[in-house]
Amino acid sequence: MKRLPHALAIACIAVFYLANATLLHAADRPNIILLLADDLGYGDLSCFGSPAVKTPHLDRLASEGLKCDRFYAGSAVCSPTRASVLTGRYPLRFGITKHFNDRNGWLPESATTVAELLSDAGYNTAHVGKWHLGGLHVDETGKRLTNQPGPRQHGFDFYQTQIEQQPLRGKMGRDRTLFRKGGTVLLRNDQRINEDDPYYPKHFTDANGDFAVEMIEKLSNEDAPFFINMWWLVPHKPYEPAPEPHWSGTAADGISDDQHRFRSMVQHMDAKVGEILQKLDELKIADNTLVLFTSDNGAAFEGFIHDLKGGKTDLHDGGIRVPMIVRWPAAIPPGQTSQAFGHTNDLLPSFCDAAGVDVPGALSLDGLSLLPHWMGGTPPSDEERGTVFWQLDLYKSLQRHTPKPKPFATEVVRRGNWKLLAFKGKPVELFDVDTDPNEKHNVLVEHPDLVASLSTELNQWLNEPRTTK
Repeated sequence: MKRLPHALAIACIAVFYLANATLLHAADRPNIILLLADDLGYGDLSCFGSPAVKTPHLDRLASEGLKCDRFYAGSAVCSPTRASVLTGRYPLRFGITKHFNDRNGWLPESATTVAELLSDAGYNTAHVGKWHLGGLHVDETGKRLTNQPGPRQHGFDFYQTQIEQQPLRGKMGRDRTLFRKGGTVLLRNDQRINEDDPYYPKHFTDANGDFAVEMIEKLSNEDAPFFINMWWLVPHKPYEPAPEPHWSGTAADGISDDQHRFRSMVQHMDAKVGEILQKLDELKIADNTLVLFTSDNGAAFEGFIHDLKGGKTDLHDGGIRVPMIVRWPAAIPPGQTSQAFGHTNDLLPSFCDAAGVDVPGALSLDGLSLLPHWMGGTPPSDEERGTVFWQLDLYKSLQRHTPKPKPFATEVVRRGNWKLLAFKGKPVELFDVDTDPNEKHNVLVEHPDLVASLSTELNQWLNEPRTTK
């Protein structure tokens, strides 16, 4: 945690929050809202140093909670990270090694998700926004096809998302209408909405934010707490101009049209986050609602990653290090910054910890609960954390305006400050990311014993059993 003066006073505050949270769990479990951006870079929020986009509502979330500077997505592309978020396990455990193609590919129904665990413990659950984990195809009547599991098969009582079906989705992407006509392809609770639905004419970002607010209002009237899984499409391509006032509000001299579109999209999302926070305030449930914001991978073309190397589709830190903010006023001290390592695998155990839900021992999670650290305690040690892994099929092109760094890598193994990149199990780069966060100095040849040890662990992990059904 960030060092502050008067250590004794801070320690007393931490003890207060820990004790308060313990009492709170016994009487009133928190609501949980996960806000997941899409292709948002490590530096794309103003509270993370963006020179371009103003994000006052997410900045407010950070000032009232904890900002995590060293948080990592489970992959450098979409679908694998989303599997990590929901299951607390490496995507490779389910044979998910790249983004799904909107035809074949889905998270196996046998996977245990955080929504299922919370639902079993009495939570109401809702998914809002992008899904990209399979099962969002419809027949000619607009009814969801059941040959692939969808949100309801993974624990969500309610959902509203977009149909993810080719050639429809691809055409809307090429035409740059996926956001502006997003309401025309909404799928809600296994049925495509019709033209008379009030959401039909909505911009997709508005549809997502508005439905999240609607779900908060609806579920807050229930006796049970709620879990809302809000997955934005922003700022993923296609870059489209956001509606006013966000388009005019992000105009600037000397920027490209795509950069202007990108900025307007991020500002639009931030405004909808503001509406979500405002609704929590209006309903007087903000104090006991855990809100967490992060991104599914690092920045694509127009995003900002400071001096980090790589970007989307690449396993250097520009592709996997992402912003993360968590606020729970009843339990997490405000205005803190953490330099501790965190991972999307940690979300399931952290949410379950906050909800007082015991994770079945047979589940063999790959993440750890960060809740004690968020509440003021020490983070998990390197020994507790153990070795961390990433795997991603080779994407030869970097989704940035620069070539992809070479040598190419398809795996990462990280132990403490050491990060080894490998190509199909063969080591290609080694970095000390504490002293070299931009991964400029490959020290592979200087540490043969460490490389051998990490390589052994990596190959053991690559050969572990996988569940694909």
